[in-house]
Amino acid sequence: MRTSSSPLLPLLRSRVQGDLLALLYLNPDEEYSITEAAHRIGASIKAVHQEVTRLVESGLLADRKLGTSRLVRSVQDSLLTRPLTDLLAVTYGPLPVLTRSLAGLDGVDQAFIYGSWAARYHGDPGPVPADVDVLVVGDVDPDDLDERAREAEAILRREVNVRRVRPATWEKQDDPFVATVRSRPLVDLHTHADANTGGDDT
Repeated sequence: MRTSSSPLLPLLRSRVQGDLLALLYLNPDEEYSITEAAHRIGASIKAVHQEVTRLVESGLLADRKLGTSRLVRSVQDSLLTRPLTDLLAVTYGPLPVLTRSLAGLDGVDQAFIYGSWAARYHGDPGPVPADVDVLVVGDVDPDDLDERAREAEAILRREVNVRRVRPATWEKQDDPFVATVRSRPLVDLHTHADANTGGDDT
């Protein structure tokens, strides 16, 4: 697991930290176990546990025990809450916001962020992208996708461009658009992921 800071927000110490803070601050009414948070951001339990400990000690996160699980959430009554939420929304925000937006939408088989935001997320240098490109594989209603994109734009404060392709097209090796997208960085939106929240993650 890559732990160095990504160009999206070099002020943060690691991409795991950015993903974790974005997950929690952009879902302010939710709390997650260490295991679930790790699953949702695609990081190891150990890495998330270490970041949670640091962020709880700094007052940016709050935690509590429930059985053998350690539940963590964002702190919503700090002077840093609003500016930090805004900063996360325009940097690491597309991953948690779009995952939540597309989750459970009928007809979505897979979904990815591609283009410049995905490249920054994977470490390519450059400015924060002015828009976010999303590829949805499936037979989802385009009107539903457009509605979800507009909702995401309000949070992310930039244009969200959604392109739908049929599953058969996504599997084609000779489709020019698909070939181009597959050849460049992709960020998987785990819209169908079932997190395992059980176990001891203290």
